[in-house]
Amino acid sequence: MTKIHYITAEGLEKLKEELNVLTTVERVAAARAIAEARDKGDLTENSEYDAAKDAQAMLEMKIAKLQYMIANARIVDESRLNTNVVQIMNKVKIQNLKNKSIMEVTLVGESEANLEQRKLAISSPIGKGLLGKKKGEIAQISTPSGIIEFEILEIAL
Repeated sequence: MTKIHYITAEGLEKLKEELNVLTTVERVAAARAIAEARDKGDLTENSEYDAAKDAQAMLEMKIAKLQYMIANARIVDESRLNTNVVQIMNKVKIQNLKNKSIMEVTLVGESEANLEQRKLAISSPIGKGLLGKKKGEIAQISTPSGIIEFEILEIAL
């Protein structure tokens, strides 16, 4: 089953740039590391060769993941967004009803999530709990430490 990957145009460009670096620079470096390790003698007892092959396998997995994400990317048309309900790319001001703390988060696709910038993935527990809610509604979000209730104070673009 194909999983659609929602992303901004800027986020898609970043993924494409990263893929380009991995395929043109990192792949060459991995092949060079394997060749250098192979030149060091018997491959059955060559830990450098094994490590280089493992690194290459990890690189290829990362490349395949990026290719999949790019192939299944759907750019979010920001002109079609509204603030009636919480949706991807909305800035949402929420209040934790237990400790009364207020925070503002932006809901984004998985590859653009960044806690330092307060960008939460729509697939995260908080993201899932906020999606579809309206201003004034209470979102009950299940976390490892129990259910947390957030009130939606504001929805913006």
